[in-house]
Amino acid sequence: MLMLRINQAPFTMASNLTFSGQPANVSQIPSTFEIYDNRFLNIIGSAPKLEALLKNDDVPFAHEASVFIPSTDELFLTSNIFTDPVTNHSTIQISKVKVNAHPVTSDVIKTTIPMANGAVNHGDGILFCGQGNQTEKSGLYQMSIDSPYEAELLVSGFHGRQFNSPNDVVVHSDGSIWFTDPIYGSKQGFRPKPQLPNQVYRFDPVTKNVRVVADGFGRPNGIAFSPDEKTVYITDTAYTLGDGTNDPTGPSTIYAFDVSIIGGEQFLTNRRVFAMADTGVPDGIKLDMDGNVYAGCGDGINVWSPGGVLLGKILIKDGAANFSFGRNGQMFILNENTLWTAQLSRSVKGALLRI
Repeated sequence: MLMLRINQAPFTMASNLTFSGQPANVSQIPSTFEIYDNRFLNIIGSAPKLEALLKNDDVPFAHEASVFIPSTDELFLTSNIFTDPVTNHSTIQISKVKVNAHPVTSDVIKTTIPMANGAVNHGDGILFCGQGNQTEKSGLYQMSIDSPYEAELLVSGFHGRQFNSPNDVVVHSDGSIWFTDPIYGSKQGFRPKPQLPNQVYRFDPVTKNVRVVADGFGRPNGIAFSPDEKTVYITDTAYTLGDGTNDPTGPSTIYAFDVSIIGGEQFLTNRRVFAMADTGVPDGIKLDMDGNVYAGCGDGINVWSPGGVLLGKILIKDGAANFSFGRNGQMFILNENTLWTAQLSRSVKGALLRI
């Protein structure tokens, strides 16, 4: 796999801005950081940067997952679907990127996870959404971060009915696993006809109980908790149907739910529109420790305040499907054939790893 390092984005002059409530003491901000609200300056800091780490024009290696492993400074990514030149079959590969190596390196790892997609840190390994294929089950797979990258299927269906093609996953502090299951796999031709609606699930790995916690979606996609876990955010990307067509009247929306305790169990209540992406769809979604909401959209990373106000964007040509936070305000942004890194204010910490 040929990987090339390319140069930092250009800069442009900034004016009439404030930083931490005071006039901004900056004369230059990259043009890729588009400011809609002065609060965005507290996120990006006085010297934000955007740089491409790796590029591969042959394979869309940087599509989903984006799981940062602090102990090894490695980033695990899943590709978009592409045709394997050896087998001539549609496939998805997982790559492991050593982000702090000089030069940055990437290796394709071998795994038994069928058509891997979204993922999250879980225990000593990574919890992947395996979308499945025509012969292998879809479900949640726990994978080791060390060779030979053994994977265990944790759950594959709802009481005998196979999941469609699990897309994204997040873990609550109580150990429960929450994930989305749209019908994209069927629409893209690598999964059988759906047996379940487009829904969101909660799985308890101890009791093995699996419950539907939200429905009424066109295509449920990204999912994330607020730092206090009182709110869950779920994206609906039915603007993109999955068969190569778009429906401009379909949702391109982030919904917020309250996490409520009823009868001693967790329920999602008070569904409400949090925000709508103006370009493309809000795919992967994550929060920082201040409760700001970040989503990969058709023009890059969009950032909203906890109250749903668009603060700013990190503009990337052709958009970003997903991303993750590293340490001290560093972000890794997936742009299909390019892996970008953005340096925000060092005070910014992602709500997943809190580093």
